[in-house]
This record gives sequence, structure tokens and C-alpha cells, in this order.
Amino acid sequence: MNEDKFRIVLCGASAYDKKYYFNKKFDGLPENVKEDLHVICVLFTEEVGGVFTIGFTPRGEVELDTQSDEGDLLYDEIGSALLVKKIRSTKRELLSGLSMYYRITFLHEDPSVVLAEEDDDEEEE
Repeated sequence: MNEDKFRIVLCGASAYDKKYYFNKKFDGLPENVKEDLHVICVLFTEEVGGVFTIGFTPRGEVELDTQSDEGDLLYDEIGSALLVKKIRSTKRELLSGLSMYYRITFLHEDPSVVLAEEDDDEEEE
């Protein structure tokens, strides 16, 4: 089964039409988190071009995805990979919190289990 088919998009931006999208199902997130997501998405597309989205896998993991139109010579593929890596590193706490929020709110997982797994992940680092 293709997991992409069931991916839920949280937000995204496009360098092509200069638009930002935020999924209204996530209006319950704090305003500062929504603002951070907006800044991340827009700055990403301003820097490397293409389309950038933040979403969730069916298991609640956060996915950062970037794509470009075929033949887009201005899209920086190498820069996009480096920027995704940088975002994962510098925004690790935000991304982890988003994953927990999604798993608890949308997947209805037990908060104590989700938090215990998060604590275990932090100890491994």
C-alpha cells in the first residue's frame, strides 16, 4: 500500500504562485506555531524555489517534502536537500511537538505512551 496516498498535509508554500497553504484541520495549534510554520515554508520556497510541504505519515511522523515543476531550471535541488536537513536539525523540537500533537489529537493515541516514546528518543540522542 502506498503511504503517500494517506499523507496529511499540514501546510505548504509554492514559489510558482507565491501562495501559502495551511490546513484548517490544524487550527487548534498555537498561533506562534502556525507563524513558525508559515515562515519556514515561505522562506524555503524563496531560497530554493519549487513547492515545499510539511505533512504527516499515517503513523504520525512529520514529513518535509519538496518538489519542482519539470524543467524548472531555477529550482535548487541540492540546496533543497541541505535546507530540509537544516530545518530537521534546527526545528527538531517543533517537529517533535507537531508529531506528538498529531498522534494524540488525530490518531487518538494514549498521551502517556506518546510522551514516553518521546522521552526514550531524547535519551538515545
